[in-house]
Amino acid sequence: MTDAKAMILGCSGLTLTADEIALYRNEQPWGFILFGRNIGETAQIADLVAQMRDSVGRRAPVFIDQEGGRVQRIRPPILDKYPSAQLLGAIYREDREKGRRAAWLMSRLHAFDLNRFGIDVDCLPVLDVPVEGSSNVIGDRAYAFDPAVVADMGRAAAEGLKAGGVLPVMKHMPGHGRGMADSHHELPVVHASRAELEAHDFPPFIALKDELMAMTCHIVYTAIDPERPATTSRKVIEEIIRGHIGFEGLLISDDSSMNALKGTLGERAANIAAGGCDIVLHCNGLMDEMKQVVAEAYPLAGRALQRARAVEAALGKAKAADEAALRAEFAALLPMV
Repeated sequence: MTDAKAMILGCSGLTLTADEIALYRNEQPWGFILFGRNIGETAQIADLVAQMRDSVGRRAPVFIDQEGGRVQRIRPPILDKYPSAQLLGAIYREDREKGRRAAWLMSRLHAFDLNRFGIDVDCLPVLDVPVEGSSNVIGDRAYAFDPAVVADMGRAAAEGLKAGGVLPVMKHMPGHGRGMADSHHELPVVHASRAELEAHDFPPFIALKDELMAMTCHIVYTAIDPERPATTSRKVIEEIIRGHIGFEGLLISDDSSMNALKGTLGERAANIAAGGCDIVLHCNGLMDEMKQVVAEAYPLAGRALQRARAVEAALGKAKAADEAALRAEFAALLPMV
């Protein structure tokens, strides 16, 4: 692990190309991420994960966005279709204990699913707290409009994943809920005051600040840093994420290929590192872009290395459970919505 570079990379298809294998072998990304384009059938997914790890000669963490609802990379018929966070939040509104249990159960079931493929990190829970009129990029991915409910449900979801030996990544720190634009396509700018952000957006992340991993958001908060989105803002990362929120875990950028960020991919990667993120994430698997990212990536060192080692030490520690019984319990809760 000492030679792993501070980046997570995707790949282009259902199996690695010779060029991808060579790039990963030579550049040693710390981890990998899967998307829908990488999903074919059960054996193929497991083979791809094994290929990724073989290419770097170690059990590198493999990430996926398996939230449920519209953000579920592995879908039927390979895996069941899971409900959105918003639907789980509806259960919570009817009965808090059942809502928390539903969030825990769905994450525990995700862990059963992902373990079959060797995937050991799920980019969940979404801790963003929307406001009326915000972009649908979060939308039904959020549990509620109430930060206390989001924190409660998010904690249950994180605990369910960890019970199954899969680590959570809370997102999108320090909060994407106010974004009036989709950061996949343009840069959202939030004009809320620091007091408003501290009351509404930051509390779920404070509640879960002891988790091992978090993902940033590509949003400008004019009250904190009017020039740079959170992902590349040393002020946001040091003053808000590390300071006010108190998060000391591994901080991963949101996807560097998203159009909210400006400049070449190399410039984006350099800006992300300079801002204080521990890991640069690049998702789309385009070789020309990956080459630019790896040219700016450095081996993990210092506190980033310590944080990455803490993540690796926590992977794969599942507690035994009766999968069939948990699936039946989860299904019984869904008629509430």
